Amino acid sequence: MVTTENKTEQRSLMAHLMRRVGFGATQKELDALETLNYEDVVDDLLKPGQSNHMSDELILRYHTEVHEQRVGPWSAKQWLYRMVTTDTPIVEKIALFWHGIFATGYAKTNQARALMVQIDMFRKYGLGRFDVLLEELAKDPAMIIWLDNNENHNGAINENYGRELLELFSMGIGNYSEDDIKECARAFTGWTLRNQEYMSMRASKDSIWPYGRIAWHYQYKEDDHDSGGKRFLGEQGDFNGDDIVDIIAKQDATARFLVTRLFQFFAADSIDSDGEPVIEDMVKAYFESNYEVASVLRVLFNSEYFKSDKARYARVKGPVESVVGTARMAGSYFEPTLDVHGLWAQAMFMGQGLLAPPTVEGWHEGTEWIDSGSLVERVNFATKEFGDPNKPGVINIIMKLSQRGNGTLDSETLVDGCLDLIGPIRVEDRTREGLVEFADALGEVNLVNAGSAERQKVADT
Repeated sequence: MVTTENKTEQRSLMAHLMRRVGFGATQKELDALETLNYEDVVDDLLKPGQSNHMSDELILRYHTEVHEQRVGPWSAKQWLYRMVTTDTPIVEKIALFWHGIFATGYAKTNQARALMVQIDMFRKYGLGRFDVLLEELAKDPAMIIWLDNNENHNGAINENYGRELLELFSMGIGNYSEDDIKECARAFTGWTLRNQEYMSMRASKDSIWPYGRIAWHYQYKEDDHDSGGKRFLGEQGDFNGDDIVDIIAKQDATARFLVTRLFQFFAADSIDSDGEPVIEDMVKAYFESNYEVASVLRVLFNSEYFKSDKARYARVKGPVESVVGTARMAGSYFEPTLDVHGLWAQAMFMGQGLLAPPTVEGWHEGTEWIDSGSLVERVNFATKEFGDPNKPGVINIIMKLSQRGNGTLDSETLVDGCLDLIGPIRVEDRTREGLVEFADALGEVNLVNAGSAERQKVADT
């Protein structure tokens, strides 16, 4: 028998899952999810179908600045539209995760199209095999420019990509030597880029126009590859870049590096004694699935730790997650609008400029997202979005509140109802008391007349 308590817990669990896998769920989505088996929902989420996001054609029709994809913020707006409107949020969430790990930005590429090509690559390979993703990353034009692998030549190596591949992208400091970095760089000589069409006689190789950076793509130059013998992580051979990736992927240090960052992004900012057994299970899944990210995440999402109350409040949302989740719940940005520039700007003001990481290391996350300035930005943005009673998501919340207490709500009923409808979430007693005190100062809320046919129609969309 399904009790009210069990149903409430199931709804709360599904809301938590959707906040971590994606950017949260509306009440309508939770109505459907609370009737389903949790493990089945996890499986479905990790096998995403059609995105059904706002079409790029529609975006480009109304945003001519996005069409050229020259400047980072313009292309970032296109990605934000997709995050807000997608039916497969895990695809955008995993792309955001990899954007933070393989941090590449406009500051050096000086051309946003290549960055969006990279994000598309994350969408395509981000839930698949880690070794395949690393190989695609090494062929990615934006990454090649970002870490100078186009300047990595036979007899004159550039160590930038080889160093960051080992330090920031796969294994972490302490698991390789300086000689390993040099041998890795040698293996990736010849992995460079060329343009889609030959450059015109008038165009400098460093020019954006007419056939410059806009048309970057990967090229392997065999005559620039160092084909000599190499010794890398204890193995010897005539290694090329793909061989290096194969060796990296099978290292225990790589498995732990990956699962730790997945755990911190999807479960909790820090790993305690309760989380350590989950890490071990995720490492096991990494090797048993032949390095598949989705299989590792399945173990995490189905773990008792992830389902626990402790995990539900163990992570600080990143700025992009915060603004996208708020916009989705409020029902904003589901059609083209100039206001979407503000969506990008708000995330930047909170500390995360999409397509503009501060360094190759990416952003420092967790509690470092929060300071007095960024917290105010979060509060103000949420206040603006949820303070507009004409937004579809807000109308939906008002409609559901009107069904409580016969439409007349005292301060406690109002606060508890809002916490339920934007979550469900629980807050500390002192926080709830402060909210009740604030609501009490505004007086009793009368929503008896909140159920007009027009509002009901919008609420059901």
